[in-house]
Amino acid sequence: MTDTDKINAHILRELLRNGRISNTDLADRVGLSPSACLRRVQDLERRGVIRGYRAILDPLAMGVGFTAYITVGLNAHTKSAQEAFEKAIARAPEVRECHNITGNVEYLLRIEAADLAAYKRFHTDVLGTLPQVNSITSFVVMGSPKDERG
Repeated sequence: MTDTDKINAHILRELLRNGRISNTDLADRVGLSPSACLRRVQDLERRGVIRGYRAILDPLAMGVGFTAYITVGLNAHTKSAQEAFEKAIARAPEVRECHNITGNVEYLLRIEAADLAAYKRFHTDVLGTLPQVNSITSFVVMGSPKDERG
């Protein structure tokens, strides 16, 4: 967080905990008047430090009972292979995150599916049909004792 003072850092921590906090409550927690707090939040939004606000959904309530992280290695280390893979992955609703990473493989994906059978269909019918894919390694999430994604 470049160019962020202690008060702005405190505002951001509070908003990460609860993005729906009222401006009055936020101002109380960070020790500002409501108008000063609102100006700071608006400035953080204008500068792009705060890019948006999200709802955190309960996976089970949404029918998601299976989460896995997958590493994907491509068979060609070219821009066109990466672009084709990323375009295909963007169309897959099971892929909740896609990260281009360093190391022995090119991508790390976070997959959410209803159950193991749904994951297997994604693994076989989506990833298994992409011509760019050379290797797939799955890591099944058994629990998440800490998850601060917003």
